[in-house]
Amino acid sequence: MLLEMRGLRIEGQSEDKWNEIVHGVDLTLRRGEVLGLIGESGAGKSTIGIASMGFARPGCRITSGSIVFDGMDLRTMSDNKLRRLRGARIAYVAQSAAASFNPAHKLIDQYTEMPVQHRVKGKSEAEKDAIELYRRLRLPDPEHIGFRYPHQVSGGQLQRAMTAMAMSCRPDLIVFDEPTTALDVTTQIEVLAAIRDVVEEFHTAAIYISHDLAVVAQMADRIMVLQYGDLVEEGNAREMLASPKEEYTRRLLAVRSFRKEEEPPAMADPPLLEIRNVTASYGGKVTVLEDVSIKVGRGRTVAVVGESGSGKSTAARVITGLLLPMEGSVLFKGEELPASYKKRTTDQLRHVQMIYQMPDVALNPRQRIRDIIGRPLEFYLGMKGREKTERTRELLRLIEMDPDEFIDRLPGELSGGQKQRICIARALAADPEIIICDEVTSALDQLVAEEILKLLQRLQNELGVTYIFITHDLATVKAIADEIVVMLQGRIVEQGPKHDILTPPHDPYTDLLLSSVPEMDPDWMNNLLAARAARKARGEAVMETSDQ
Repeated sequence: MLLEMRGLRIEGQSEDKWNEIVHGVDLTLRRGEVLGLIGESGAGKSTIGIASMGFARPGCRITSGSIVFDGMDLRTMSDNKLRRLRGARIAYVAQSAAASFNPAHKLIDQYTEMPVQHRVKGKSEAEKDAIELYRRLRLPDPEHIGFRYPHQVSGGQLQRAMTAMAMSCRPDLIVFDEPTTALDVTTQIEVLAAIRDVVEEFHTAAIYISHDLAVVAQMADRIMVLQYGDLVEEGNAREMLASPKEEYTRRLLAVRSFRKEEEPPAMADPPLLEIRNVTASYGGKVTVLEDVSIKVGRGRTVAVVGESGSGKSTAARVITGLLLPMEGSVLFKGEELPASYKKRTTDQLRHVQMIYQMPDVALNPRQRIRDIIGRPLEFYLGMKGREKTERTRELLRLIEMDPDEFIDRLPGELSGGQKQRICIARALAADPEIIICDEVTSALDQLVAEEILKLLQRLQNELGVTYIFITHDLATVKAIADEIVVMLQGRIVEQGPKHDILTPPHDPYTDLLLSSVPEMDPDWMNNLLAARAARKARGEAVMETSDQ
């Protein structure tokens, strides 16, 4: 047995109180085995994964239980011995590669630091090893990519570079903490396949942490399902996926089942919003949108999909007046809007609101909920005093949050899903006709994401609000969209009603996106990669992700 935890209990600090967040969990891991830790936010997945390194993050403490790695009790080991162990025999791959790399140093220098520090290899030997691992992890131009800085490579490439760095000392165990959550589906496949191949090749044990059971199904030999710090269910991955025993596990398996039911109203003429022949760039150097035209009908949901860098969020910036187009225009109810938000009237600004991807960043941590929602009520509608408070309370009830419980809380006292609900209420406070949802569920676990989608759909049914839904998640598109716009490298590949776009034959890029959505079948990724390889062998065109 490589790793064994018994009766693990961990506490977290909230203000001056310590509360138990992991309640006596047992975990075992054999050499070469991949264990998936599954559960929604707050389940204790990352806390347990980090504890496998004998570590507790700030604000947490391990209070009891044993953590034995290769016969060594990490809880009684000295700090010096733990430092020699971490990185060399136990490595960690974080969710955000961009936040994990030092922006001032080249990738290869950050790779060589660990093997040199642990005296596993000299610098020149470590550099050669880095190039070989870059090749095995399918990074482009492996001989030279390491000499770039982190900001000079894509998110998917950076995630694989971090996996290579974790492998630099050939550890016995790697903890993968949500390594593909922030990636689009096409890039995710490349990263998952590369991680799995290198783990199998070096017979490395791994703990793979995720809230996405379909992703873990492709990676894990065994799965542990966690909820609120308790073990709910554990077993062989194939057996659990085929026949889950617990209701919570069944809920995780069924989480992608939500679908919009109502038929959308017919497209009004003119459309509520129209983007007409827009071309845009940042700084006038690189064109990021080229001749983009989109029509959005009243009361409809238009999903704009594509991988990172396709121009989805740039289109949103042009609509809201945050980015001036080089050519083209944005029309609202048939009238052209000023290109810059600074020249738009308050009423023009009010009608188009935006909900952002990261609620943690979008909410002021020092403002209470009453002030966050109340500000647009005052700015756009002139509400003050009692009228503003009552409307704030109404909006909280509209997003299914008890005003008495939440109106005086700070954002830091809310869960991720609750924060996103507050962002929705803030957008609704302006009484808009259009809301742009920019990756609003990508940072949430799947159970919470489904709740947010259901909430948005209910609000559309009740209020008639129109959505532009920017996403790389095809499951979200299938759930909520009326029409789909597919973008690639700043251009529209195809657009139309959801049924038409999702029904074969597809454009090759749309087919790539649709085929890259993970399924609950453990053989799904193997079959997909084998089918693509067979098509290449026959000389058929196979579209590749731009992350290559």
